[in-house]
Amino acid sequence: MWCIPVITQEYERKMMDVLEVYERPYDPKYPVVCVDEKSKQLLEKTRQDIPIKLGRIKRTDYEYKRNGTVNIFVAVEPKGKKRKVKVTTHRKAQDFAHFIEKLVNTTYRRAEKVILVTDNLNIHGEKSLKVTFGSEKAEELLKRIEWHYTPKHASWLDQAEIEINALSRQALKQWIATFQEMQKQCAAWQKDRNKKQIGINWQFTREKAQEKFKLNKNYER
Repeated sequence: MWCIPVITQEYERKMMDVLEVYERPYDPKYPVVCVDEKSKQLLEKTRQDIPIKLGRIKRTDYEYKRNGTVNIFVAVEPKGKKRKVKVTTHRKAQDFAHFIEKLVNTTYRRAEKVILVTDNLNIHGEKSLKVTFGSEKAEELLKRIEWHYTPKHASWLDQAEIEINALSRQALKQWIATFQEMQKQCAAWQKDRNKKQIGINWQFTREKAQEKFKLNKNYER
């Protein structure tokens, strides 16, 4: 948390708001879902690896061909122990809007309301839904979303970052050359994590935030 700036009233308010959401008991009718994304380069090998053999490790040439980049949206429900990953060619408002629409109307179609946590990236907002779907459909979607934003410079409060870090370490360390192969790797990782029902055991509470940042106890438990 070395990157945390001065704790302003706005920062404190939004931080405590997100932490209150994380402290709510699990309720499948009101799933808490954290969303974020990352870009990833597509890298293609230009020479074949020299395989491992007795007395010699595998050798990989350092040269590669760049095949552009992709965007990877990640939604994770920490207490529900599931996640949804989608690879897109761009990270535009429309891409984000379609990802959210799929979460609300398909992944969580049985939920009364999706409790959504995002950071403050410019595409993370109601405007993206309205630009993409028009006001009427956007409003229908928004009726089923309770939106909570992390403070500025506090994306560490978005648990989707934890899930993205796991995705990067476990599935994306090797060079991936094509969009299709990226989709395949992410889908396999998502399926495995969901099958194992891996959640996130978030430990940073409002009480701990108050102690760490010497805040007034002006929140409700």
